[in-house]
Amino acid sequence: MSERKWRGYWINGGEVESPYFRKCFRLVSAPEKAVCFLCGLGWHELRVNGVPADDRVLAPVVTQFDRHVSYIPYDVTRLLRPGKNVITVQLAPGLYNARTPNNWRFNAAPWMDFPKMLCDLVCDGRTVLFSDDSWKTAPSAVTFAQMREGEHYDARLEDDRIFLPDFDDSGWADAQYCNPPGGLIVEEDLEPCRVCGRIPGKRFDLSDQLSVFDFGVNVTGWCEIELEAPAGSSVDMEYAEHVLPHGDISRENISPYVKGEFQTDKYTARGSGVEVWHARFTYHGFRYCRVRISDEHVKVIGLTACFIHNDFEERGRFSSSDEVLNKLQEITRRTYLCNYTGIPTDCPHREKNGWTGDAQCAMETGLWNFGCEKAAIHFDRILADTQRPSGQLPGVAPCAGWGYNWGSGPAWDIYLFEAPWQIFRFTGDDSALREFLPRMKMYVEYCRSMAHGNLVRFGLEDWCASNVFGRTPVEMTSSAYYYYAAKILSHFEKRYASLAENIRRAINKKFYRGKGVYADGQRTAIACALYFGIADKETIPDVVLALVKAVRAKEHKTGFGIFGAKYVPRVLAEYGYIDDAYKLVTQQAFPGWGHWVAIGATTLRERWNSTASQNHIMFGDVSAWMFEYLAGFKPGMKLIAPQFPRGLDRVEASYRDISIKWERDGGGVSVEVTVPEGRHETPVLRLPCTQDMLLVDGVNRMTCRL
Repeated sequence: MSERKWRGYWINGGEVESPYFRKCFRLVSAPEKAVCFLCGLGWHELRVNGVPADDRVLAPVVTQFDRHVSYIPYDVTRLLRPGKNVITVQLAPGLYNARTPNNWRFNAAPWMDFPKMLCDLVCDGRTVLFSDDSWKTAPSAVTFAQMREGEHYDARLEDDRIFLPDFDDSGWADAQYCNPPGGLIVEEDLEPCRVCGRIPGKRFDLSDQLSVFDFGVNVTGWCEIELEAPAGSSVDMEYAEHVLPHGDISRENISPYVKGEFQTDKYTARGSGVEVWHARFTYHGFRYCRVRISDEHVKVIGLTACFIHNDFEERGRFSSSDEVLNKLQEITRRTYLCNYTGIPTDCPHREKNGWTGDAQCAMETGLWNFGCEKAAIHFDRILADTQRPSGQLPGVAPCAGWGYNWGSGPAWDIYLFEAPWQIFRFTGDDSALREFLPRMKMYVEYCRSMAHGNLVRFGLEDWCASNVFGRTPVEMTSSAYYYYAAKILSHFEKRYASLAENIRRAINKKFYRGKGVYADGQRTAIACALYFGIADKETIPDVVLALVKAVRAKEHKTGFGIFGAKYVPRVLAEYGYIDDAYKLVTQQAFPGWGHWVAIGATTLRERWNSTASQNHIMFGDVSAWMFEYLAGFKPGMKLIAPQFPRGLDRVEASYRDISIKWERDGGGVSVEVTVPEGRHETPVLRLPCTQDMLLVDGVNRMTCRL
């Protein structure tokens, strides 16, 4: 993380919800290179001579503001000209000033303050402008902006002339010097959020003044409204992901933790013909938007959903002959993107919190589908900033003090390890592992201080498991992640290998019941012992059979929680039971992923019974399972080992520059792998019917007779 030396001073507009700041200046000639370095908190928008500096939104991405804050270097060369110029910055609260009451105490965060900014404009290596009290400030037309509640905008208060150099701002107040936010100022280094898709809504009128728009799928972002209305009339836009049988929205499943208004934008018309508006300093999770007009003179022409997420590069694609698999891949990818609006979140509506358990469960799915490494490291740095001197971590990051004593634990805290470890597995780059190594050691020592006989019993269990199918003891899963953390550290220091072995033995001693059964025979418990390599070598065949029996006894239904959702399909495929894994993933009876597909889900859900949130990524490892076992791609792409479950006739997948296609052909399977010319490492193709094949540049073909 780089730091720079600033000429500018921190300034604010006083106790103003969303202030503008302006500064005019002159240039003798247009610069060859001009960069505006801006740290504007909570969120900001930068314009130069009336033109947005770029197309990012919700900038900067959140941080643990009292430890680090992010600045963005905007290349504004094309926007400057000889003579008079003007820079305009608009600020809004974001998470920096989330002052409305909420369950997670962000309204009492140690960093909380009114929006503030720091700015330097550097032209051809010379600082020509910087923030100080000579800047002018005034309130904007945004009268309210809170991340979970929504944005209120009064178009009558807007004057577009303020963005132009010749506007007379002598009536504006002088900016005020203010204290910095407390965190070190570092350059933001991840893909920004952008409007990455637009979906027109289908309208259903409930009354003369009430309409519901359906966008067909769950998205994250905001709605853009087009309307004609008299000056002073208003429109409320209320966002939801669920509708009742009669067509009206319901938000009971996603609003219990937010006090008062929730996911509602309000627009007051200017009265100037056709007006187009969308919020800019909030975002929502929704499929539906209820539009309420103030009177019969308001005419809503249309409503468009703007899908906002980090603008990741696409890395992987997967399709098959099974439409259930294809739909699962589609909705898992959508869920992942819906829950990556700056940082990985649990849900884009109710909480918008950076829950570490959700993020670690979906880490590999993210890496197979998208270029999310920088964003993952950014989030890991936030988590590291929350770590207490004892090594303790909270369950959410950023953290305002809530989440240390509930919601954390090894299965959540493991994100500190999992992000850099998986990035290393996928890319070979261990720089993140080395960056976080001191923090990881602190955490393992914290677990050691909490251990009883090398086992830890704090944290959450196999979250959102069905009570009908039983819950795995938290002491087993938490200890398994403690073991996993020690194993990762053992790659750097051998002393952790003995700790890991002691943990492994302790888990077996307490939870192995014989005949392959762990704990009370829960599938998560049995699969956990295999997934982490905890089972003794001589017992592995029994443990595998015990898992297969347990899966078949439940008729390939799920019902386990988010850990079982990751362990069970992987372990079945890893130990030769790909048919059972495939049935588990695709069966359409309740409960299961296939059931979500059968009932028309457009994103993954928080619970198997579809109550609570309908946009959660924590069951999302299923996409990574498709890449790793059906396509056969292994992290690092040194090995490709596809498996061919009965009932599946074709798979096509790609990752970066390598692609595979296999399909059934009479009594066998034809496999085609394409490797680009000049690839630095040649992968190996492993099939269940023949010897390994060293792949060469171009198309490699093989037929496997099963």
